[in-house]
Order: sequence, then C-alpha cells, then structure tokens
Amino acid sequence: MNGFIFFVDAGATRGHNLTNVGQEPAMDTINLYDAKTNLSQLVERAAAGEEIIIAKAGRPLARLVPLAKRTTPRPLGRYTGQVTVGPNFNDPLPESFLKAFGE
Repeated sequence: MNGFIFFVDAGATRGHNLTNVGQEPAMDTINLYDAKTNLSQLVERAAAGEEIIIAKAGRPLARLVPLAKRTTPRPLGRYTGQVTVGPNFNDPLPESFLKAFGE
C-alpha cells in the first residue's frame, strides 16, 4: 500500500441486509420447508426467547423472534365515560337476526 493510510467511511458503504450479523449469539437457521413442517415447535422456541432465521435456498427471508414484553402497565379506564351499555343489552336477539345465522 506504499505507506498510505486509507480511511473508509462506513456510512458510505452499503449495509448488510441483516443488520445484527456478528453482534448477537448465533441464531438457528431453518429451511422454509422445515419451518412449515415444525412451525408449532419453532414458535415455542421463539416464545422461550430464541431467535430463529427462516431461509429459502440458503437465503435468509425472515426472523422468528419472541414478542416484546410490556414494560409499562396497561392503563385502566381509558374509555371511562365514553362508552355506555344500553338498557336492552341483555334482551333476546330479534328472530330475523337469529335466522341470518341459521338458528
């Protein structure tokens, strides 16, 4: 390199499709056909905290991850005073309505 120092602007290079490659523990990669066959087991593994890559022909297509847990409690009474239940709420449904559903 003839004693020259080259600086590469990381922002100028095109990023990798998987932005976390090399930053996290290795994830299990599953073929799409196997994922369809074993979906319930894969969902259980993801719910337990594992991240799973689903690939087709060796090309990663999707990542199965656990849902984020709520960090703040859900506020109660959000619609207080905005929703009312009519006095006929528990009345039997009209015959025409029941017939539409085959009852």
